[in-house]
Amino acid sequence: MLTDPEFADRREAGRRLALALARFKGSGTLVLALPRGGVPVAFEVAQALGADLDVLVVRKIGAPGHAELGIGAVVDGSEPQLVINEETARMTGASPDYIEAEKGRQLAEVERRKRAYRGERPDPEIEGRTVIVVDDGIATGGTMKAALQALRRRTPARLVMAVPVAPADSLAELEQECDEVVCLEKPAMFLAVGDHYADFRQTEDDEVVRLLADAREKSAAAAETG
Repeated sequence: MLTDPEFADRREAGRRLALALARFKGSGTLVLALPRGGVPVAFEVAQALGADLDVLVVRKIGAPGHAELGIGAVVDGSEPQLVINEETARMTGASPDYIEAEKGRQLAEVERRKRAYRGERPDPEIEGRTVIVVDDGIATGGTMKAALQALRRRTPARLVMAVPVAPADSLAELEQECDEVVCLEKPAMFLAVGDHYADFRQTEDDEVVRLLADAREKSAAAAETG
């Protein structure tokens, strides 16, 4: 951790990020968090913008014998998307059969997490909306890249990626996958996202569920009074 990290915690980072996204204020905007760490950040963004909040579950597909090396990902949705880096898959010897088996395994986990976080609620509508994808930070950007590619296939009107902190080289690659990138801090020395937070304790599933429920209640109350 840095001696003077840029952010106190994820909620504070979210409030600051919301200021940079103020032009997207309005109920037509959808904020999608990458769980789990992106949810507290996205909650603050959605509240400040008066936007809907939901989660986008992404599960990495690891290379054969090297699970930590991502060759692609499965991204949730009404029709879950498989995003594969064909070059990396070929270099690591990932056969079509291997990829199909891993897709099935990760899809099962995607569905489990969706039920845990969303219950029986339907997937949010993407087509024609301004969609802001939020995480607590980016290191390599592999998971975010898969998320953006999958969302682009669902034709949002505008696709925005927003994070508190990320290295410049990762951001440059992700700019090609969306309409706009919003990032508050781009440190020259970057080792890990958690180094830039004073409090980077793990976000637990119960906090994710609580924040999503809180956001739904506030959206419903606003709709009734509005």
